[in-house]
Amino acid sequence: MFSILKKEFNSFFASPIAYLVIGVFLLINGLFLWVLKDDLNILNAGFADLSSYFYLSPWLFLFLIPAITMKSFADEYTNGTIEILKTKPLTDWQIVLGKFIAALLLALLAVLPTLTYVYSIYKLGSPTGNLDTGSILGSYLGLIFLASTYTSIGLFTSTLSNNQIVAFILAVFISFLLFAGLDVIGNTAENNSFSIQQFGIIEHYKSISRGVIDTRDVIYFLSVTFFFLFITKQQLKNE
Repeated sequence: MFSILKKEFNSFFASPIAYLVIGVFLLINGLFLWVLKDDLNILNAGFADLSSYFYLSPWLFLFLIPAITMKSFADEYTNGTIEILKTKPLTDWQIVLGKFIAALLLALLAVLPTLTYVYSIYKLGSPTGNLDTGSILGSYLGLIFLASTYTSIGLFTSTLSNNQIVAFILAVFISFLLFAGLDVIGNTAENNSFSIQQFGIIEHYKSISRGVIDTRDVIYFLSVTFFFLFITKQQLKNE
């Protein structure tokens, strides 16, 4: 598994993908949160808070993570290397998990520099250090769970086609449906709207972001991630 992880992670930096993903993520966050005079600007909020960052990041990851994962298996199919990969002394789970962890690490690498935002609002608070640490830690944990869910979805869609663009579009669509689509459906449904929303990512993401770690939210994210990794493994097995 570690050989696959190392190979995949290095391949991201051997191409512009890693630099583009990290650069775009930080650039857009930096512009909206610190430069542009809009509702997301932290300096205009009047209080030390990173809620704008945790609102914007899931939407950025909705497109950036599928861009990371779209080539994971689609590229193997196109180049005909999937057969070579499957003949190596590796189980299907090791192949899937190696690619999953490599893509997730890249996503987390994009998040890492944003810890400077925490230091910034720590200093901007009045008095200094006046910030909700529990909420910030919970929000970062929620963002990690969100990234893992998007990554598992992206891996699955990359097994459905040897066309990377198709894999990208499918990953964005499924991720959007789970993140916001079910919430919208739940809000418009007359009956059982709450039940529908509970199947959506945003409801659990908001819950963790409050700083209270509910086991139901953790189980939800782990279950969705495992489900898509499992069907990815099954899809790989059937090839």
